[in-house]
This record gives sequence, structure tokens and C-alpha cells, in this order.
Amino acid sequence: MGKQITVAFLGAGSMAEAMIAGIVQNGQWAPEHVIVTNHSNHEKRAALQAKYGIRAMQSGDLPFDQIDFFILAMKPKNADTALQSLKGSVGPHQVIVSVMAGLTTAFIEAFFPEGQQVIRAMPNTSAIAGESTTAICAGRWVKEKNINIATALLSSIGKVYPIEEEKMDLFTGIAGSGPAYFYFLLEQMERAGRESGMDIQMVREIGAQTLLGAAKMIMRQENTPAELRENITSPNGTTYAGLAALESFGGGEAIYEAVKGAAKRSKEISEQFSHTVTHL
Repeated sequence: MGKQITVAFLGAGSMAEAMIAGIVQNGQWAPEHVIVTNHSNHEKRAALQAKYGIRAMQSGDLPFDQIDFFILAMKPKNADTALQSLKGSVGPHQVIVSVMAGLTTAFIEAFFPEGQQVIRAMPNTSAIAGESTTAICAGRWVKEKNINIATALLSSIGKVYPIEEEKMDLFTGIAGSGPAYFYFLLEQMERAGRESGMDIQMVREIGAQTLLGAAKMIMRQENTPAELRENITSPNGTTYAGLAALESFGGGEAIYEAVKGAAKRSKEISEQFSHTVTHL
């Protein structure tokens, strides 16, 4: 990767910590080249410094000229404050990576003079376990080498998929919200287990292992999901009965509408911020 890249995280929440843990523990980034700051939570910054050996500091003390990548890892509602703090201090040779849901590269670029390099990324909560599904797309002026660096950084918390920005809302509906769909499914498995008197922890582990195994089968890419489903569904068998119950309660349509609904909300959030946040 050449010279050591210095990365600064603006935000110290769970996603920031997951990314910090990934890039430090995989050995690609020396802890002294990782900085974390946030608006006011000194205790959280100090805890991350103690745990990972990184540098923690107040936002006003950031050594802007020494930082190559600025990672915006806070809630979208705090975007304006964070971006205003970077105006006049970040140049086009530096890269801004946003992991804030709903904010487009064009939205962020508008805060800065022409030429500012902006990358948009969307990890999901599985980053905490090092198993994120992350989408990445580049703004108008990003250099290829910096896309590669950002991809390497994000690969430390899972798999990275380059996509077109107009598909980012759909990605959010599938992967950003996706873990919640699986958790909901597991909740219903637990519910059935509880009613039958089965040990709930055992039901939880059985369900989780079942979902994990099924996911690994898909990742082999030897068969489509439909083919795999058909292969284990015997006429009038147990799986047939289970799937019939799902269909009778609208299972397929419910999942489809969940993805579309989450994608629609992601687009609404993007449009909302584009109208309410000023670029002064």
C-alpha cells in the first residue's frame, strides 16, 4: 500500500468501533495511524484508545494535514455539523468516506470546492462480528488508488461490493436492513420452540446454525436459492408443509415488501436531507 495511510474516524459509535477493530486487528493499519474523535463523548474516545491503542482527540485538535482518509461514522442527523467542521480544512488530495445512510456523494461534495474526493459506503451491523456486507461507490473525483484503499479498509470488516450509487437504496433494503429480517425469522423459531417446551437457548443456536449453514450453501453459488429450496422440498413432506404455511400467511410477499419498503425509506431520507441541510 506504500506509505502508511492515516485514517480519522469522526464518530465513535458501534459502527466506528467495528471498523477500528477490523483495520487494527488485521494488521493493515498501525494503531498510531488511526484517530478517533467525536463531538462530546470523551469517555467513549478514551475507551477506544485504551482498547485498540489508537489516538483519541477532540475534533478541534485533529492534525488535518496529516490525515489521508476521513471516515464519517455518525448518524445522518449530525452530518451538517461534521461536514461544516471539515470545510476549509480538507483538500482535494484527501478522501472523505461516508457511512451515513441516505446521504449521496453529490450531497457531500456540495459542501466543498470542486474536486473533493468523496466515497460512499454502506456497511451493515454484522460489521461488529467482522461479517459485514458493504456496498461502496465513488463520487466524481475519486482516484482509483483511493477506491482501492477504501475497499481494503472496508474489507477488514467483511465483504465489499462495488455498486452504482442509484442502486444504494435497494442495497440498503436488502443488506442494511437484512439482518433484522433474519433476526425476526429467528424470533419466530424461538416462539415455536418456547411453546413446545424446548430449551430456548438450544432453539436459538439451532436456528442460528441453520441460517448460517443455508447462507454458506448460497455462497457456493452452485445453485440458485429457488433450486436449493426445491431440492429439499419433497411433495407433501415436512418442508412442503412449512413453506405452504409461509405462503398462506403471505410470507413471500411480506419479505419482498420489506425489502422494497426499506429501500423506499432510504430514498426518502436522502431526499429529506437534500432539502433541509444547507451548504453554507
